Amino acid sequence: MNDTQVKLIGISKIFDEGKFKDEVTNSISSIGAKHFWNQGYTGRGVVVAILDTGCNHHHLDLKDRIIGGYNFTKESDGNVNVFEDLNGHGTHVAGTIAASVNDVGIVGGAPDVSLLILKVLDYRGRGTVDSLVKAIDYAMNWTGPNNERVNVLSLSLGISSSNEILHNIIKQAVSKNIAVVVASGNEDDGDLLSDEYSYPAGYEEVIAVGAINNSNEVANFTNTNKEVDIYAPGFDIKSSYLNGDYTDLSGTSMSTPHVTGALALLINKYESLNNSKPTESELFKYLMQHTTRVKIGDYGQTISILNLSLDVGIADDSNVQFEPPIIDKSLLLKCLCEARKSQAFFTQCLNENLTENERKFLISLIQESASTAMDIKKYVNYFN
Repeated sequence: MNDTQVKLIGISKIFDEGKFKDEVTNSISSIGAKHFWNQGYTGRGVVVAILDTGCNHHHLDLKDRIIGGYNFTKESDGNVNVFEDLNGHGTHVAGTIAASVNDVGIVGGAPDVSLLILKVLDYRGRGTVDSLVKAIDYAMNWTGPNNERVNVLSLSLGISSSNEILHNIIKQAVSKNIAVVVASGNEDDGDLLSDEYSYPAGYEEVIAVGAINNSNEVANFTNTNKEVDIYAPGFDIKSSYLNGDYTDLSGTSMSTPHVTGALALLINKYESLNNSKPTESELFKYLMQHTTRVKIGDYGQTISILNLSLDVGIADDSNVQFEPPIIDKSLLLKCLCEARKSQAFFTQCLNENLTENERKFLISLIQESASTAMDIKKYVNYFN
């Protein structure tokens, strides 16, 4: 299960450029994390499980972020309590997500998040599907010292072919409103029109992450296919490493923790606004609202690049750029009519003998239908 690119303070206070001694790396700055920090959202109260090579848990930038861990490999004689990183990959991922604000080193995307370290890869960056499945199951059922639960899984790893058992356990995690973020893989041939798949990134249920370079172009190593949801910095990423050090690494493994950290910030924000943690589907919607659509290649392809600096309200879709595909006009008009019929049907149902909860549910469906109708109108107007 080796990733080919592996080479062997609570900031609840407002971000102050003058007093902030930790280095905000170019990649963290480029995704707009400071925009959330300045609003007071830093990932506090969110738990991210990192399934990787373990973590250098004595690292000054990480030691205060780790809430627990478990070793699923045979290293350290299989001692489940020893999840020390002997490779460096997992420590690097952890730093991008959560390096603390402590006047030392760097700062991660969500510097107040809690990390559950699940070691599934050994010092060579290799592991088994069985260990990965067990780790996901462990994360789903884990409870922290203050009844914390895992909110996000970060998987900077992959296998070449699909596995039904792995797919099923991921479906279970998502059904429990745990977002699963996965590196798309580094086997690209440089052709954006060809598809390269790695798993579990190839599963529809996960949030698959591709890499961009320092020029916001698709990195020449990143897997590209229809299941890649979002792209983030993945070239020469500086983060924490072994022996308390720091180093630069490249790969979709490095892009994934940028998105994981972003999700922690989004959970923090929308839980505060709504008084409840967002569901997995809601979280994905919020994530995609915080992206910029960019055209690539010579055939009109577009990708979504992580951009947390966008100001998006709870129900504000105004920052999601509209780029209509080529669709038959008559089909669009038919869909519009069906949407209107559906809305009328739901409105009629509201007048029948329903409970309050049923009415609220139907109203939410009406709102979704109305939103769909508005999108269809945009398409129709585009073709007129």
